[in-house]
Amino acid sequence: MPAPQCADKARARELADRAVQALVAEALLTPKPALVDQRGPGAHDDLDLERLLRSAQSLRGSFHSMALQARGAAPDLELRENLGALGRQAEARMLAATGGSNAHRGAIWVMGLLVAARSIAPEDAPLEEIAAIAATLARLPDRHAPQIPSNGSRACRRFGVRGARGEAASGFPHVLRVGLPALRGARARGIDETRARLDALMAIMAGLDDTCLLHRGGWPAVAAARRGARCVLVLGGTATAAGWEALLSLDAELLRRFASPGGSADLLAACLFLDEVQSPGVNNQPWNV
Repeated sequence: MPAPQCADKARARELADRAVQALVAEALLTPKPALVDQRGPGAHDDLDLERLLRSAQSLRGSFHSMALQARGAAPDLELRENLGALGRQAEARMLAATGGSNAHRGAIWVMGLLVAARSIAPEDAPLEEIAAIAATLARLPDRHAPQIPSNGSRACRRFGVRGARGEAASGFPHVLRVGLPALRGARARGIDETRARLDALMAIMAGLDDTCLLHRGGWPAVAAARRGARCVLVLGGTATAAGWEALLSLDAELLRRFASPGGSADLLAACLFLDEVQSPGVNNQPWNV
């Protein structure tokens, strides 16, 4: 096998591994409000941590294929449709791994675009360039996508929000301008990695029109999530005793509403992925905290 082809496959494996690691890290992060974590299923009756982890691992081959497909390609319609086909294969693998539960449909969209964009971009590309490539792909149509509405697309139509597709098409503003700055700012203040990641999740939740929340509980659920997340941050974040208590109160409130901020969780995983591909190993923290 020619050396460049070997290098491409190795790079694709690396990106796939980091994408899966980011999903695993998000799944294991505890405590997350009304989300599956190491305490239990949160506001879910069809998911638990074991199934969520199986789902994440099942996606490695699909992310590897996406990275290979994008390597050396232009972010054009042909690539967009090829990635769409690989995404649908990834969904089938996810459903097989979970026994039919939708663990990562949104994350496949988010992470697949970012894996492909990272594969296209030069090695020294800033995160803004990677996000811009992903946005270019997200804005292209996929003629072969089945016209079957998802919970997210139904929420977008009903409530007039843009959802995960709009977030991607805009260049992931809640990742680059909200989640990552919160994550890195917390680290810079000496906050441990678990609480830094929780603070990043709170920052995302404080402003996102999360379609998972909208689907489960409408605008009242979104308002409760935003209000609770902002309270955590105003009280100094999860590293303070008051902020920690506010996080637990938010968890109880969203559990009462049976509403889970799954869209925010997907964007946190995107933050962890981009953080690691830009500065591998810099935080010197284990993924599975």
